[in-house]
Amino acid sequence: MAPSSVAFFGGKSMIGAVQRCRQGGFQGDVWLVNPKHSEIDGEPCFNSVAGLPGIVDAAFVGTNNETTVSIVEQLNNAGAGGVVCYASGFAEAGETGKKMQNELIKASGDMALLGPNCYGLLDYLHNSALWPVAHGGKQVEKGVAILTQSGNFAYNLSMIDRSLPTAYLISVGNEASLDMADLIEALLDEPRVTAIGLHMEGLNNVNSFAKAAMKALKKGVPIIAMKTCTSSIGAELAIGHTSSLAGTDELYNALFDRLGIIRVSGPVSFMETMKVATCGQLPKGSKVAALACSGGDAALIADYSEINNLQLPQLNQKQKEKFQTVLPEFANIANPLDFTTVIWGNESALRTCTETMLDSDVDFGFLILDYPTEESGEREQCDLMADVFQQTLMKLGLPGAVASSFPELMPKATRDRLHSHGIPALQGVEDGLAAIARVMQYNICREQILTQSDGADQILIPGPINTDGISIDEWESKKQLSEYGLKIPDGRLVNKDQVKEAAEELGCPVAIKIASHEIQHKTEMGAVSININSPEEAVKVAEEMVEKVSGSHPNLDTKNLLVEKMSKKPVAELLIGIKREQGFGFALVIGSGGTMVELSQDTTTLLLPTNKEAVEQALKKLKIAKVLEGFRGQALGDIESTVKAIMAVAKYANAKADSLLELDVNPLMVMNDGAIAVDAYIRLASKN
Repeated sequence: MAPSSVAFFGGKSMIGAVQRCRQGGFQGDVWLVNPKHSEIDGEPCFNSVAGLPGIVDAAFVGTNNETTVSIVEQLNNAGAGGVVCYASGFAEAGETGKKMQNELIKASGDMALLGPNCYGLLDYLHNSALWPVAHGGKQVEKGVAILTQSGNFAYNLSMIDRSLPTAYLISVGNEASLDMADLIEALLDEPRVTAIGLHMEGLNNVNSFAKAAMKALKKGVPIIAMKTCTSSIGAELAIGHTSSLAGTDELYNALFDRLGIIRVSGPVSFMETMKVATCGQLPKGSKVAALACSGGDAALIADYSEINNLQLPQLNQKQKEKFQTVLPEFANIANPLDFTTVIWGNESALRTCTETMLDSDVDFGFLILDYPTEESGEREQCDLMADVFQQTLMKLGLPGAVASSFPELMPKATRDRLHSHGIPALQGVEDGLAAIARVMQYNICREQILTQSDGADQILIPGPINTDGISIDEWESKKQLSEYGLKIPDGRLVNKDQVKEAAEELGCPVAIKIASHEIQHKTEMGAVSININSPEEAVKVAEEMVEKVSGSHPNLDTKNLLVEKMSKKPVAELLIGIKREQGFGFALVIGSGGTMVELSQDTTTLLLPTNKEAVEQALKKLKIAKVLEGFRGQALGDIESTVKAIMAVAKYANAKADSLLELDVNPLMVMNDGAIAVDAYIRLASKN
C-alpha cells in the first residue's frame, strides 16, 4: 500500500497500465513481465518473476485465471509484498471457479492478495496505480479511502468530477484473501486517511468487519457505507457478481447502527457525505448558522434543515442590531439569513454579516453559493463571498460547508480551493444538508457507543444449524423464558375435565388456549378465547373450542388446555422476536405487537448480545414509543419493566445459541406498572 517497486504481468494491454503508473508520478521501479516478448511497444519485458532485478513490493497480474495462479505462486515464493489479481472466472463463476480460487489462495501463502475479479488499487498518497485501465484522480496530502466490491463502480468513482480528496481507491473483487475488514485495519494505520467509504454488496465475515469498524470508531475515522443488493433481485445478483453473501437488509442496518457506520442510499449521497466526513472538522452537534443571498435559498435551507433534524437557533438581540447596521430595511433578519444582493461585492458588509452570524452558539456554519458561467464576468464576487466565509470559519475555529443549489453551479476551482482550507464544497443543497446531518449524527452516536456499548464489536454468531427444528408449545415456551426473568401470567396446564377447577383457582376472568406445539397462530384457528368471566363459562368455552378445532384439524392433539389469569388492559402491546440468520447470528426484533403486527410494520432490530441502553434507544425509534410515553395524557408505559422483559428474551437467546432457531413473544403487554408476556413461541433444533 506504499510500494517502492511495482510489476505488471501480461501482454499489450498492460502497456497502458505501466505508462499511467509512471505518468501519475510514481517514483519507484516499474517493471513489465511477459515471457513471450523481450519488449512490447518499446517497453522492455522481463521473462519471469525470477528474472526481475529485485523483489517486487506490489504486483498486478493481468493474465487469464489459470496463468494467474502460477504467477501468484512464483511471487509468493520470491517474497513479494502483495499482488492484485485482475482475472475473473473464480468463485463468482460457479463450482469450477471456486476450486480454482482455493488453488489461488493456497498459491498466495502469507502474501497479501487483492481480488481476484477486481480492478485493483489506486494509491493517491504515493502515486501508485495498480490498475488496468484509465483513471482520474490526482495526488493528495490526505483524504478518504474508498473500498468497493464492484470494479466498474470503482472505475466510475475514479472518473467523477466532484473534487473529493481520495487517498486510496480499492476494488476488492471476490475477497479471496484480503477482505474489507483486513483493508480497513491497514488503512487505519495510515494517519492521512481521514474517512473510509464502503460500497458493499455483502459481508463474508461479520465479526472481523465489526472489529475493524470499532477500531475506526475509536480512532474517530468515519465509515460511510453504501449497501446495495437490498432488493430480492439485487441479492441474487450479489452471489453471481462477487460471490459475497448478501444478508437481510434490516440486519445490516442493525450492524451499522451498532458500530456507528453512516449509511447512505446512493452514489450521490455517498460522494457528498464522504466530502463532509473527510474535508474538514467534524461537527460536534446539530446547531447550524446559515447564510444565503436570496429568500428562495434561505427557504431551501430551512426546509431541508427541518427534514434532516438540523437545528437553526434564533438570532439574539445583539445579532439583530448588528445586522441592521449593514442590511437594508427589507431584509429578513433570521436564521437562515438572507443577506440580500444589496451588499453583494461589499467585502466589509459581507464580513460583518458572516462574522455576526457565525460567532454564536452554533456547531456548524453553512452557506449557499451559486456561481454563474465564467462568461458572465461575475464569478469574482462569488469568490469574494467564498473567501470571506472561509476566513471567518478559520478565525472562529468553526466547522462549516459551502453548497450550491444545483450541482453544476459549483466550479472545480472553487471546490478545490475550499477543500484546501478544510471546507467541504457540496454540490446540491438537498444532498449537502443531508450529508451534513449524517456526519453530525455520527459524532453524537459515536459518543453514545463508546460510552455505553463496551463490546459492541463482539457479535454473537453461532455455527449454522442444518435442520428445520421442532416447535415447543406456548406453555413450555413461557416456562423456559420465565427462568430468564420474563414475567408470564399465572396459569394451569390441564385437560378438558380440569378446566373448571383451574378457573376457580386462578379467579376469573381467564383465557383458555389449546396448548400444542403444532399451533403457532391460535387466533386464526379459533384455538384461543379471552375474557371468560366464570368457571361455568370456562367449561362451555373449552368444550366448544376443542370440538371446533378437532373438526377442522382432526389430526391435531387438543388434549392439553392452558388456562391463564387475564391480564389487565395494557398501555401498549409489543412484539419481541429472535431471528437466526446465518452469518449474522441472532437478530433481536422489537416492535408494535398484537394481531396487527404484519400491518403495522413498526419494528427495529438489534444484534446480540445487547444491553439495556441499546434496548432503550431502540424503543424510542418505534412509532408506538409515543404511546409508551403517554400519548395525549394517557397512562405511561413502564419502560423499565419493558426493557427487563426484552433483556430476558435476549439472555435466553444467548444461553440457547447452539439450538435456538426462532422465538416470538407476541404480545408483551406493557402496563403502567409492569410488562407481561401473554403468548410465546419457540423453535429449537432437534437433538438428533
